[in-house]
Amino acid sequence: MFAAHDFYENDYAQFWIKEGILFFKYKSKTFIDLKVAQLVVTARIHFQRERTFPVLCDIRGVVGTDKAGRDFLAQSGSVLTHAVALVAHEKVLLTISTFYLQVSKPSVPTQIFTTKAAALNYLKDFIEKN
Repeated sequence: MFAAHDFYENDYAQFWIKEGILFFKYKSKTFIDLKVAQLVVTARIHFQRERTFPVLCDIRGVVGTDKAGRDFLAQSGSVLTHAVALVAHEKVLLTISTFYLQVSKPSVPTQIFTTKAAALNYLKDFIEKN
């Protein structure tokens, strides 16, 4: 079951759209394997209803990933996105994120930030003007 227009939540993530940006937040203690990656990407794409957005992805709830999950997110996870700003604050997550960028090579511009403000500043150039 997919959510209505303003907010969506499943066992692994929450997402919402505000001021032209899709906010995506992984829930606490989430491990991203292929199954989780497929579920969150499918839900996100349905939620967006064929519209493309820059994405602020808060990964502070992620405790780990596997290669299949990272690879899926790097390729299929970028569908209907202009750019992705990953927000991480713990050293381990910064290491995982850096590894993800270097090895999995996402198909859209992707950067890592330690603050939401810096991530939003990066994404502002990717917001479509109506």
